[in-house]
Amino acid sequence: MKKKNQVLEGIEIVDIADQGKGVAKVDGLVCFVSHAIPGDKVDAQVFKKKKSFLEARLLNIQTPSEDRVEPFCSHFGVCGGCKWQHMDYKAQLRFKQSHVYNALSRIAHLDISTCMESILPSKNTQYYRNKLEYTFSNKRWFVDKPVEGQQDESSNALGFHVPGRFDKIIGIEHCYLQREPSNNIRNGIYEYAEKAGISFYDLRRHEGALRNLIIRTSTTGEVMVVVIFAYPEENQVDSLMGYVQESFPEITSLQYVINQKKNDTIFDQDVYLYHGQDCIYEQMEGLRFKISVKSFYQTNSEQAYELYKIVREFAGLKGNELVFDLYTGAGTIAQFVARDAKHVVGIEYVESAIADAKENAKLNGITNAEFFAGDMKDVLTAEFVEEHGKPDVIITDPPRAGMHPKVVERILEIASPKVVYVSCNPSTQARDLEVLSSLYEVERVKPVDMFPHTQHIENVVLLKLKQ
Repeated sequence: MKKKNQVLEGIEIVDIADQGKGVAKVDGLVCFVSHAIPGDKVDAQVFKKKKSFLEARLLNIQTPSEDRVEPFCSHFGVCGGCKWQHMDYKAQLRFKQSHVYNALSRIAHLDISTCMESILPSKNTQYYRNKLEYTFSNKRWFVDKPVEGQQDESSNALGFHVPGRFDKIIGIEHCYLQREPSNNIRNGIYEYAEKAGISFYDLRRHEGALRNLIIRTSTTGEVMVVVIFAYPEENQVDSLMGYVQESFPEITSLQYVINQKKNDTIFDQDVYLYHGQDCIYEQMEGLRFKISVKSFYQTNSEQAYELYKIVREFAGLKGNELVFDLYTGAGTIAQFVARDAKHVVGIEYVESAIADAKENAKLNGITNAEFFAGDMKDVLTAEFVEEHGKPDVIITDPPRAGMHPKVVERILEIASPKVVYVSCNPSTQARDLEVLSSLYEVERVKPVDMFPHTQHIENVVLLKLKQ
């Protein structure tokens, strides 16, 4: 049995796990090694020992993997994002494809060897996100090396949380996730707040003026900036917001929130418009989608378009079908397929998202789609189906937790000819597919990479009723 703090020399990394950790096998135990990738031969020091696994930190790479590349971001190894950027993108795709295959074959016990298609890469592997949320903190995490750091309890930071430390923020100089003017705006706000002496939030004591920053961009060139304050002093809101408006004229929607709750969520908070319009717009095949501060929209706009095209292709609509779009969000998929269907019914738990869906449908002149708000298991009842009709196609795009068992049961009772299942978590998708396989067979499987340099993967599955 390997001991804590023991150094393991020359171990082979054979796989990669969540959080970007390499996987080795040591004396029958799984050993997770930070910042190692498959193909590496490394020395590592054990820092955690459990009955079934070890965790170790990378000390030295004896022989680098053929898939190892130089990380492009100076924050790699400390920031919680982009944890796979030390691995070649083609290798990332290979492991994501394998993850989907293993989930569906091992968890759902499905034979998908003949129906699984190649993963769709993301055209852009940098600057692909349309939304980022930053945190202000008076407790910056200072970095001496890419992995190890030391704390300073008095300095300010504007950036992302250090993994495992809710009260520590790494100050971001340049983020490769969102295109400009995102970095310029964030850095400008940070520098102005420092010079003006505006206090940064203390995440433990819940005090300070500046709390969070949201930046959203769209393919139409519009920019939304939302500053979340906690306890600003007199004139600090006007001072900062005035600076942002004057310094960044490209911002089309400048808003702010006063959030004095113990958590960062703003869905129950008032939003104040400071300058410009109260939203930005995204567009896709002539459709326009209004995105407000609280709206949900896929954070990789260009790849979302590719994803929706796959969903539409899998649905195979001829123009006379009734479609149910479960977990419709702001109704983007529903409206994307509405032109090819007779009627679309969208259901979503979040009422504000349904309000957005109705407004977007009106904006796009879509009259053959209707939307309903409520808990899916409570809305999708036999009475609901009797009232609105049995769908010819069900499209479902649930959150990471997958579908509630009652919703899966209802889909089996409805027995639509086709189900298109979109998932951001192949493991919970596989769990649901195992139940659905009693009535359905898998026709097509198509992974879609929405988030390069992360372990996350979107997967689309076409199910058809068994003959």
